[in-house]
This record gives sequence, C-alpha cells and structure tokens, in this order.
Amino acid sequence: MRAAEAVTRAQRADRAAYDFDPRITNSEGANFGRTSGAFALATSGGFRGGYRGSYASLSVHPVAADEGGKNRTSYYWSARRVLANLESEEAVGREAARRTLRLLGARKVPTQTAPVIFDADAARSMIGTLAGCVSGDAIYRRSSYLVNRLGTSVASDLVTIVDDPLIASGPGSRPFDSDGLPSRKNVLVECGQLATYLLDVYSARKLGLKSTGSASGGGAGTSNLYLLPGEKTREQLIAETPRGLYVTSMMGFGFNAVTGDFSRGALGFWIENGELTFPVSEITISLNFNDLFARIDGVANDLELKSSVASPTFRVAEMTIAGT
Repeated sequence: MRAAEAVTRAQRADRAAYDFDPRITNSEGANFGRTSGAFALATSGGFRGGYRGSYASLSVHPVAADEGGKNRTSYYWSARRVLANLESEEAVGREAARRTLRLLGARKVPTQTAPVIFDADAARSMIGTLAGCVSGDAIYRRSSYLVNRLGTSVASDLVTIVDDPLIASGPGSRPFDSDGLPSRKNVLVECGQLATYLLDVYSARKLGLKSTGSASGGGAGTSNLYLLPGEKTREQLIAETPRGLYVTSMMGFGFNAVTGDFSRGALGFWIENGELTFPVSEITISLNFNDLFARIDGVANDLELKSSVASPTFRVAEMTIAGT
C-alpha cells in the first residue's frame, strides 16, 4: 500500500467520526499504520532461518466539548495481520465517536472499595504488565514480585495465561525465537498456578532452567500473549455486578514490579443494579497484583487478537477506588 492510500483511509475514518454527531468538535487524529518485513537469523551453532510478516492498524481519537470547558476524548481501533480483515474506516470512525460521546458529563465517585470490571483494552494492559514480571530477565535480576513463585498460586483459578507463537495469522506469531530455537506454546499461568517463566537461553542458564523458546530482541519476551476467555458475555458480567466500576482506559503507570503494588488513573462508567449508569473520570484504582489477580471472579468470552497482547473483559471482586 502506498502512503497516499494510507492517508486517505485515515482521513475517511476521521471524517466518519465528525459526521457521526455534531458534538464531535475536534480530533486528536486518525492513524493508519502498515508494516511489511522479513526476519532472518543465522547463528554460530549452524541455525539458518527466516520468515516474513505484515500488520495493519487503524485508530481514531475524536474530541467532544463537555460542560465547564472540558474536552472528552476516547478512541477505537482495528488491527490485523491481513489488510483485508480490518474493520472499515467508517465503522472505526463511528465507534470512536460513540465511545467519546458517552463520556460527556463524566464525574468522580466517592472513595470506596467495589468490584471493578476491566474492558478488553484495559484488561490487555494488565496482562501486558504481568508479562514483564514473568520474564526470565526480571526473575534472575530479582526485579519481580514473582521470584521463587513457580508452582504456587498467583491468581484465581479462572486465570489461565498463554503465550502461543504458533497461532495462524497471530500478530506475534513466529516459527522460531531469536536464539534459533523452535517456537512453542507456553502456558504461563494455569488455573491460577504459575507454571513457567518466559526464558531465553541466557536467562534459563542463569536460573538453572531450560529455555522456553521465548528469546526476543536480546532477552526473553512474548509472542501472542493472552488470557484464556471464559464463557460469559461482557454484558452478563456487567449484569451480574450490582454496583461497581467499569474501566475503559487507564492513565499513567503506577506499578512496582518488585512489590506488585499497582495504582493508576482510570476512566469508565459506574455500574448500578447491573447497568452502566454514568461516566466516571478523575479517579484512581489500586490493589497489589497478588490480590488483584487472585480476586478475578469473572472472565468474559470477548477475546480478540488485535495485538500481540490481548485479553477478554474480566472482573476483580474488589479494588480500592479513590475519588472524592
């Protein structure tokens, strides 16, 4: 695809957001990204191999004017390894506008403890944060709260986290790692138990373990990392929550990998009687990761591999919400 076509697609998506509703008054931009490349590796041990890949993504970030001179913005995005599988520009723009408009009138809630549901995008961020704590590099440097935790409970039994580089057309799929070892599926957390760390040859040697075929760019990394989906829909999780917070996005990065302490600004909606009632902003959610993952009591079925780290919507039974 030429640059001119990418620009046209981004402009079309941005225009769809403006046309959706006159309350969309501005935009932080629309982005269309496309990559196509090849990777080749030859090692002193005699390995030679290579593979090609592509990826395309489209995102739109509309802005709507709110009371008191505040601006509200949200976003929506679509991404796939195959260009033809992207959602249309019009669909992405309209959904981005809808998500922005529903934040109008957002307000704080009183400080309290309550259930918190992370939507798929917010949940993806949590799984990505956990990934850094199961990396062999973090373990041998003792910079993770999961040091010496293999075989122990680190999450609810509803939690199974998999890293699978062999998924057809997966965003992070690869036939071999950067040490030249064959790629393989690794179950990191199985029904709440920490089953393995992600290891390259170097970190495995430092820990007296074997590589998991996870070498990536000079260390151990993920390929297609995801939380296994449950059976309930996102709507069912919300309906089963009498009162709580539904998080759609988070700001800042308040996480201590050594202790597991977590605290971030959040944006979303208040749940009352199993329904989303009003938008919420300017709050902070916090809980130690040990407790956060142990308190997951509901996992939805809306997993979508738009990026190399993905998650379905999930619910944490109780977190601290700091507001007014």
